[in-house]
Amino acid sequence: MKIKIDTSGLTQSHWYQYLVRFVFGGAVTALAGIVAKQFGPVIGGLFLAFPAIFPATATLIESLEKEKIKRIGANGSLRGRTAAGIDAVGSSLGSIGLIVFAIAVWRIIPKSSLGIVLASATIAWFVVSVSLWELREILRRRARKNFLGGSTRCSLG
Repeated sequence: MKIKIDTSGLTQSHWYQYLVRFVFGGAVTALAGIVAKQFGPVIGGLFLAFPAIFPATATLIESLEKEKIKRIGANGSLRGRTAAGIDAVGSSLGSIGLIVFAIAVWRIIPKSSLGIVLASATIAWFVVSVSLWELREILRRRARKNFLGGSTRCSLG
């Protein structure tokens, strides 16, 4: 799977699905602010690390995929769960990229201006996230080739 921007999903979603994402994301952000005010920015920052939109998005992806398959007369439960799972993989790889972003900010901020720090950290996040996705794709293809090629073991190394 190539990484690409696909805006076709914007026309397939209903207005209330965007509302759910907005409300859930806003609620998590507000909760993080309340926690930060009560317990300090370090603890509040941990709550900001919570993927605010992911739970709502995963359920919406699953339901949209199930609806697509249902329209052709089949049960789309497996496809819905698979699509949500792929989205979860992307989110987890992006989260690793965010860890790199945080480390970059932490290490560079004493030495540079804020603009340079944020630009550098954003580039680091992007490079790490895309590289991890590409590595995942290479390993997945190799595992599939070994599996389909009749090999009884799955060598990813």
